[in-house]
Amino acid sequence: MKIICVGMNYTGHNEEMKNSSVSKEPVIFLKSDVSLLKDGKPFYIPDFSFDMQYEAEIVVKINRLGKNIAEKFAPRYYDNVTIGIDFTARDLQDKLRETGMPWEISKAFDNSAAIGRFVSLTSLNENINNLSFRLDINGLTVQQGNTADMIFKTNQIIAYTSRFFSLKIGDLIYTGTPAGVGKIKVNDHLEGYINEQKLLDFYIK
Repeated sequence: MKIICVGMNYTGHNEEMKNSSVSKEPVIFLKSDVSLLKDGKPFYIPDFSFDMQYEAEIVVKINRLGKNIAEKFAPRYYDNVTIGIDFTARDLQDKLRETGMPWEISKAFDNSAAIGRFVSLTSLNENINNLSFRLDINGLTVQQGNTADMIFKTNQIIAYTSRFFSLKIGDLIYTGTPAGVGKIKVNDHLEGYINEQKLLDFYIK
């Protein structure tokens, strides 16, 4: 099982990260199966970071095998979505970026991909390109976005990534985060919603 993530896919987040470069193609990085955190289990802040940050994202689950998928056929390859958190060791990422080194260890470490309960797009009665989502911490909304604001839409992401990686049943695609990322601390309570449906609920330890 692969976890495919898209970076810099919301203009607002790019602005808050002071990233002025504009990519003509999706920015892709991977996490592995050990990155997955599910079933409401707590996230334990690792000892290698003093600035662990949340990034709330819409997550799509692949439902069939595919390679070199045309964008127009991409909707056939998913029907369930949820909200997830791409945890990022920001201090470690910044240090690695400054030296021009790969920064996977700041993104793909154990339990860095929290995942909520999946629901069908049909049950949400919404198009994949018009999903509102938000993250609340301790009862206060800290991030909110809509997939309409994504720079690269879900079908474009699937078409692009399937040129390089065969997509398999159960693969997950984290589609990028809007503005509002920030630092977590012990005992924070994270709740994630698509529309008004709570799909993610866990604590920081």
